[in-house]
Amino acid sequence: HVQLVESGGGSVQAGGSLRLSCAASGYTASRYCMAWFRQAPGKEREGVAIIYTGDGTTCYTNSAKGRFTVSQDNAMNTLYLQMNSLKPEDTAMYYCAALSSFRGVCYWNADRYNYWGQGTQVTVS
Repeated sequence: HVQLVESGGGSVQAGGSLRLSCAASGYTASRYCMAWFRQAPGKEREGVAIIYTGDGTTCYTNSAKGRFTVSQDNAMNTLYLQMNSLKPEDTAMYYCAALSSFRGVCYWNADRYNYWGQGTQVTVS
């Protein structure tokens, strides 16, 4: 049973940076799609970035490209999201999520993901 715990959220001024972390444990498969999603009040949960643990391939949504970087440590124990040039519209609860995937097929659809953390709040003013 995979457990995910996010940390690193906070309040920052526009143009600032934050690094989110997601500590993972209880892996039962060898390869996962690890994703960052976010949800602002009154809005649907949306994907931000994905990394495939099998080969380190990353994907970003347009809003994240060029500003956010997703990475993992070598042991796959921790997922990171480095966020630079933050904007007020980045304000949201950020969640990490995991989906086992031997073939490396990952999704932006949140419903596909089996495991979720509790979220960490990011506020940009």
